[in-house]
Amino acid sequence: MRWNLRMKAAEAGIWKSTEMRRRLADAGLEISAGKMSGLWIGNPTTIRLDDLDVICAVLGCTPSDLLLCEPDVVAARRPRQVQTAAPSPVVPRLGRHRSVPPA
Repeated sequence: MRWNLRMKAAEAGIWKSTEMRRRLADAGLEISAGKMSGLWIGNPTTIRLDDLDVICAVLGCTPSDLLLCEPDVVAARRPRQVQTAAPSPVVPRLGRHRSVPPA
């Protein structure tokens, strides 16, 4: 997943994290400067669903606008399949000290 907060904020005319923080506070969500920095700069490891609701309301978007799927990253994490050679056919060896299979 990729966190798309800054792009959605830019589309809403919000260019600085302090402006986003002020708008969230006006909507009833008080976020510390450190937490806002984490949301603004990088990919948050956790986010409360209540907070996500307020962020979406302020930006006029949905959670799917903020959380973007990255199927290529998922595919890269899968273990590679090892190709095995087809088993060779069993050929009976006849000769000295060997018996012939029953007919």
